[in-house]
Amino acid sequence: MPTNRRWGYASALALTLVAAIPLTAGGCAEEEAPEGAGVNGQPATDLDGDEALPGSADEHGATEPGAARPEQAADVDGDDLQAGVSVDPSAAATPAARACGTRTPTRAEAAHTEKRLDETRTLASAAPPAIITIPVAWHVINKGPGTGNGNVTEQMITDQMDVLNEAYAGDTGGAATKFRFELLSVQRVTNADWFNMGSGSLEEIEAKEALRVGGPETLNIYTANLLGGLLGWATFPDWYEDYPLDDGVVLLHSSLPGGSASPYNLGDTATHEVGHWLHLYHTFQDGCDKYNDYVKDTPQEGSPDFDCTESRDTCSAAGMDPIHNFMDYSDDDCLSEFTPGQAERMLTSWQTYRR
Repeated sequence: MPTNRRWGYASALALTLVAAIPLTAGGCAEEEAPEGAGVNGQPATDLDGDEALPGSADEHGATEPGAARPEQAADVDGDDLQAGVSVDPSAAATPAARACGTRTPTRAEAAHTEKRLDETRTLASAAPPAIITIPVAWHVINKGPGTGNGNVTEQMITDQMDVLNEAYAGDTGGAATKFRFELLSVQRVTNADWFNMGSGSLEEIEAKEALRVGGPETLNIYTANLLGGLLGWATFPDWYEDYPLDDGVVLLHSSLPGGSASPYNLGDTATHEVGHWLHLYHTFQDGCDKYNDYVKDTPQEGSPDFDCTESRDTCSAAGMDPIHNFMDYSDDDCLSEFTPGQAERMLTSWQTYRR
């Protein structure tokens, strides 16, 4: 597992939350907290700590071990990020290509994970469980009314949940997994500082420290205005033990169905990032290396696909590039499948780290 994954800061939380919204038609409560308060009646408190965060971004947004986390944008000083300084919101831009900020594990980290998964794999295959329903706690971080300010509608959240369930049920043409998703709660938080959030930034740390709910089995999704051209990022299951408050998925608010981030506004950024949360790697991880993404039935891929090129074949090993796989970088309307091997890996990881 990664070491020193998160920064800690001494910083008071200033929360400004919108008025209460009544129970939704689906029975999911939308929450509020008093101004200046924390979550679930707990007071807002100072954050402290002295951990350093490794990893830097390549041109695709994936991080390399041992360097800084992805910079928010080309004109933002990376030293400011490492010091925990808030970045200029004007640096944000609509992504020109799919970019995921989920940190790429080192070879040593991946090997450690595979050893743990191998210990669970026999048990998982011998007694496969029935459908696993994952509770989803949604945190809508916004800077005011309207979808342009990140205040995504109830319908957008409902549609996103439908996209997740269809993808993980195999209804879009891929393998059916054991996972389904049920909306547990929606919390709307108006905080202009948190709204402009970078990967590994002070804003991310403060928001998660204040808002995260549940244990390792609860999927916390945060929507905000992500800087640095990123569509989203996620944490891997084996990080939870050391960094429980960091656990979850962060999404660009306009990537939800009906959002403005075309061609990434059909909801498959969430499908991709939840795949990471369930321990899938990018299909192009380590390029044409024999280990690749540690899933045997995903063909090796030398680099991410951005154009849905059907004849693409970047590695000499058998199989065309998996351009329709949810863990590649194609446009949303090109993505449609997980493989049986990916479904097995997610289940094994769940039984190892999240059940």
